[in-house]
Amino acid sequence: MVDTVFLMFGIAIFVAVALGLEGAFMWWNATRGPEAQRIARRLREASAGAHGNSQLSILKQRALSESGGLDQFLMLLPRIHSIDRALVQSGLNLSVGEFVGITIIFLVLGFASILLTTHNLVFAFLIGLALAALPLLYVWHARSKRLAMVEQQLPDAIDLMSRALRAGHALPAALQMVGDEMHDPIGGEFKVLFDEINYGVSVHDALLNLLTRLPTGDLRYLVVAILIQRETGGNLAELFDNISSIVRQRLTLMGEVRTLSAEGRMSAWILSLLPFAAGGAILIVNPGFLQVLWSDPVGIKLVYGAIALMVFGIWWMTRIIKIHV
Repeated sequence: MVDTVFLMFGIAIFVAVALGLEGAFMWWNATRGPEAQRIARRLREASAGAHGNSQLSILKQRALSESGGLDQFLMLLPRIHSIDRALVQSGLNLSVGEFVGITIIFLVLGFASILLTTHNLVFAFLIGLALAALPLLYVWHARSKRLAMVEQQLPDAIDLMSRALRAGHALPAALQMVGDEMHDPIGGEFKVLFDEINYGVSVHDALLNLLTRLPTGDLRYLVVAILIQRETGGNLAELFDNISSIVRQRLTLMGEVRTLSAEGRMSAWILSLLPFAAGGAILIVNPGFLQVLWSDPVGIKLVYGAIALMVFGIWWMTRIIKIHV
């Protein structure tokens, strides 16, 4: 009798542990699993640039961080929503809270390392600010690269929608085909666009949301053409063909311009990196040779003047070689 009680007790403990593990796995899979992360990311992207005047929105509001207190603090920072929108446009899996944390780490490391080395408060603060700008520059680089990929994919996406309309499909079905058939980033963005329309967001607001997440000139022409066609009517497939032809011609011309301006861009990179490379080489060969630049007041003024002139020169060269088509 005692052995039977112990046996039943052991079976009960085993069943309880198994059910507990199964429940923990189901909870983790529902909240932290790949599918849950994918759905959460799609909802954040859909709500990143939500338009519409309705006070009740079916879109989940995009949080700036996972902590409610930190989220309220971030809301007090100026232009924080611009940073949030840039993170969404870059395609990086970062929240604003994580981005601000990385920026603060770079600032503190740069400030502390230079202060301990040179004991110059102003110079350490400037170096800290320069390092703190690196995460933002990386985000803008990722954003520019992603938008350039969208511009390259856009003509094929427009052609696919045109063929779908000629085959008798409606506009939402054509948008869904682009989301299913095209690769990221444009495929994922059109999936979000179709989900918004499918869940009840008006086509007008969904297209404006798409334009907020992908602020490219060619896509703006496409969105404006769709909105005008919905108001006035017309052959949307033929309109798509014309837009696709114009976009392809612009990309071809832009490629020729980039080829002709390649020498200017290379010169800008060399002139910008040459002082740092020469300074690093001198520090390796003769470390005490440049010490006067941060130990003497005149040397510090020369460093500030050189940095100001370099920033102005980089800005001016960027303006010269940047040609809009």
